[in-house]
Amino acid sequence: MVGTLNEIRCSWRHVFWPWLVVAMLWLVALLNYLDRLMITTMRLSLKEAIPMTDSQFGLLTSVFLWVYAGLSPFGGFLADRFSRSRVILGSLLVWSLVTWLTGHAKSFEQLLLARAMMGISEACYIPAALALIADYHRGPTRSLATGIHMTGIFAGSALGGLGGWLAERYGRSLPFSVFGGIGTVYAVLLLCVLSDAPADPQSAAGTPARQQIGLGKAIVSLLAERGFLLLLAYWGLLGVVGWALVGWLPTYMNEHFCLAQGAAGLSATGYLQTAGLIGVLFGGAWADRWSRTNERGRILVPVIGLCVAAPAVFLAANTNCLVVAIAGVVLFGFTKAFTDSNMMPILCLVADPRYRATGYGVLNLCSCLTGGITIYVGGKLLDHGMSLNGLFQVSGGVLLTCAMLLFAVKPRPVAQACAPKAAADGS
Repeated sequence: MVGTLNEIRCSWRHVFWPWLVVAMLWLVALLNYLDRLMITTMRLSLKEAIPMTDSQFGLLTSVFLWVYAGLSPFGGFLADRFSRSRVILGSLLVWSLVTWLTGHAKSFEQLLLARAMMGISEACYIPAALALIADYHRGPTRSLATGIHMTGIFAGSALGGLGGWLAERYGRSLPFSVFGGIGTVYAVLLLCVLSDAPADPQSAAGTPARQQIGLGKAIVSLLAERGFLLLLAYWGLLGVVGWALVGWLPTYMNEHFCLAQGAAGLSATGYLQTAGLIGVLFGGAWADRWSRTNERGRILVPVIGLCVAAPAVFLAANTNCLVVAIAGVVLFGFTKAFTDSNMMPILCLVADPRYRATGYGVLNLCSCLTGGITIYVGGKLLDHGMSLNGLFQVSGGVLLTCAMLLFAVKPRPVAQACAPKAAADGS
């Protein structure tokens, strides 16, 4: 009887609890993107309550992105240096309180300060959450677990429109108060159940205490890895394509196919996000299965996805048939999402396990910076006569470059040595 109870506890700890952790973080990811994006959907309500120009309204998003990108490496370092679960909880609690405060801002300066504080608090979440999932899912479930978590981000992005809907009917303060309150209560509940993963016996030997981890040492270690440098270039270029399409695809649909603003936005983002949500699950499950027989399986799945995504972009940019263009957008969104479910698992193959969260923060910084520059430069090129078709054709070429960079990534020897055993354990 005692043996049976021990087996049940062991099964719960090693099989069911890691998936429950993913489920708990899924809602946090949803709130993360919902809270950051809903302000963009309530432009008229905010301008009515607090007079501001359109450039000032745009600055509310820009300042968030600048602060978020700049502090992502430091947010990741905190998760490596201290408890990942506590960094997650602290991030959720602070950004939820800031969300509530945003709804009660009385001036543009207060709104701008709140958005900067939002960037500080949210910069800590993604690196810590993905590192915690990787800690719990050490074998052939890592990519799918990451993909399921990423669907929370897609769901939060899709639900961002709730902010505008609620603000239009009940005033601009209500959405911030409601979702800020939900996040605060949820952070208190998670405080009782969310914890760090047990130490990995395969990598515990010879690993220095967390107190010895420094930000400078982490950055030096990461940049000394050829695989990480390839990932840095890859992720930065992929950010160029992702931000270019997100920023200019609605305009392309509006101008090229003479669609109204609402229909163009739905054709550009609705199909793209839906396809991406399915893609992260498919790409995660496929990579997990392939990794059982090929240590590079998690790398090869996104490579194949990008090789399909590139011609899909060319297709969407070189057709006068709306259905064909939408098909290209859907195919791009589906296959490009293979990267989202496998990026942290790939990082685990090339980076020191002590610096996973810091590494993802550095990648996040690179992606946000290149993405922001891309949107601005894209606008400049369009002002000087470049067509959106040409911009998307260049994006297709960049995707093929990304595929070649990722294909060149090789797992570290330590990761290679541990991979077969981890796959056999299935933990």
